[in-house]
Amino acid sequence: MAKTVWITGASSGLGLHTAMALAKRGYQVAAGARSFGKEESKVAGCLCLSLDVTQEASIASFIAAAKESFGPPDILINCAGVLNLCACESYCPGEVEKVMEVNFLGQVKMISHVLPLMRERGHGRIINFSSINGLMGIPFQGAYTASKHAIEGYSECLQLECRPHGIEVMVVRPGDHQSGGQGYRAHGRGMGDDSPYRAAYDKACRVIHWDESHGCDPDRLGEKIAKALEKKRLPRTLCVAKLDQHLAVWLHDLLPARLFEKIIASYYRKTKD
Repeated sequence: MAKTVWITGASSGLGLHTAMALAKRGYQVAAGARSFGKEESKVAGCLCLSLDVTQEASIASFIAAAKESFGPPDILINCAGVLNLCACESYCPGEVEKVMEVNFLGQVKMISHVLPLMRERGHGRIINFSSINGLMGIPFQGAYTASKHAIEGYSECLQLECRPHGIEVMVVRPGDHQSGGQGYRAHGRGMGDDSPYRAAYDKACRVIHWDESHGCDPDRLGEKIAKALEKKRLPRTLCVAKLDQHLAVWLHDLLPARLFEKIIASYYRKTKD
């Protein structure tokens, strides 16, 4: 019998490619995203349902429709996420909160609803999307990095608590991918021309955009998640990134903090064509 997957943030980016990879493998995929309620978006092989992970009513509606079609989930994949590029000092009211509400608290809400369904059946798998940023900071991504660090700590606690109930947790740490990052990337309203950070911000944004446009193939990430789900034991973490980003994480833990900061600061001051 085909296993059932509920996946958030499935209308674009890495969530979309993950949903497509699992549908191709025969999973019953209930794909949720805010845009599914606004337009006739379709993902081949998936049941597309409106879902805003920040709204309890929307979550309840998604769960009711997904259960009616496929029954309770064997797997929950939390992909919904947003990014706001801004200096830490310059976030306007509500901007940090929005990033945390979608990226972190949205996962918490979904998990709180799904865990009783999995615990009742004595099994289940939860996959939380973190990021390379969950392990290290990047300039002008303070809110995003904070949300991903929160996911890392929360997921570790979740695994410890859920293990006796037959529920496994995996954290996915993507690096840069060619996945339409512009669609979910906002720029802080406080980054005006008079900002003392403006020159450094502009350079960093160019580097970030270049890295994303030259990043990994998102289909590869979807395939790696599908392969991880085929294993008897779900890996605790899955890092899908280019070699230089794997190296950056390694150096972050190995080098003295001041030296690593100099390396990262220098990288984001580069000019990218």
